[in-house]
Amino acid sequence: MSETFTHRPVLLDECIQALAIRPEGIYLDGTLGRAGHSREIARRLTTGRLICVDRDQAALDAAQERLAPWMDRVTLVHSNFDQLNGILDELALDGVDGMLFDLGVSSPQLDDGSRGFSYMADAPLDMRMDRDQGLSAADVVNGWSQEELRRILTQYGEERYAASIAAAIVRRRADKPIETTLELVDVIRSGMPARALKEKQHPAKRSFQAIRIAVNDELASVDRMVQSAVPRLNRGGRLAVITFHSLEDRIVKTGLAAFSRGCTCPPDFPVCVCGKTPDVRLVSRKPILPSEQEVAENPRARSAKLRVAEKLKDPDVRYGVPGQP
Repeated sequence: MSETFTHRPVLLDECIQALAIRPEGIYLDGTLGRAGHSREIARRLTTGRLICVDRDQAALDAAQERLAPWMDRVTLVHSNFDQLNGILDELALDGVDGMLFDLGVSSPQLDDGSRGFSYMADAPLDMRMDRDQGLSAADVVNGWSQEELRRILTQYGEERYAASIAAAIVRRRADKPIETTLELVDVIRSGMPARALKEKQHPAKRSFQAIRIAVNDELASVDRMVQSAVPRLNRGGRLAVITFHSLEDRIVKTGLAAFSRGCTCPPDFPVCVCGKTPDVRLVSRKPILPSEQEVAENPRARSAKLRVAEKLKDPDVRYGVPGQP
């Protein structure tokens, strides 16, 4: 059996349940990847439509085969999910009935050593999710200032030794450009104390995450996506977002919480003067996590969190989170 049929995406059952798919509905998978989620959405549609978006052309090319039985109801779009408004405008769609975003780096990108995402395989420093974009990891590592490198390692990687790693990068590149992933791993190691190299986690993990986020402008893209997605949901439509690290999850959690809040007037105001009403209700107070069985079968699912919001059918009705007034 091919990997097309054996690959199981993270939190698949939970996502399908969260989307509450209607056979005639219009849905958007903003992170197509291996098309695992898209297959399960598409096969539940009859007269409905599924829009599949990915910034990696390789994912779209592979989807032609993976989604072949349902291509009559599928539209493939080469774009970044933060361009949601433009995508829907181009397709002449005011809104959709459900959207799914799986924010992890797709397995093919990680498994393909030549893409430069992995600190375990030697490859050119690339890390671009969209190979048509200009900025690469080599540009960041060899061209950004020491202070800017320290900032992204701290902010995006939460790396304790960001300052010394940034200094090590600048020292090494002064002799010659750092060109490959394993060269960068060696430099990162040289900027860390001996005790840190003995930790269970690979010493380059946090730095590679930080550089990848910077190359692909990931956090800003997530915020733009949340701000665009809620207004483009049809009434009663669902938004499901899977995150894999705390920085992304914080953006999604904060963004959805803001859309779920109503009146923002001070508590001592006798009547509401702001007129704000909630746009969504949070389907669950806490994020949905993978089961122990899923984590055992797919260790990459360990840090996954799924957050789900539903567009209010009546914008004037004030809903709370389940378990709250």
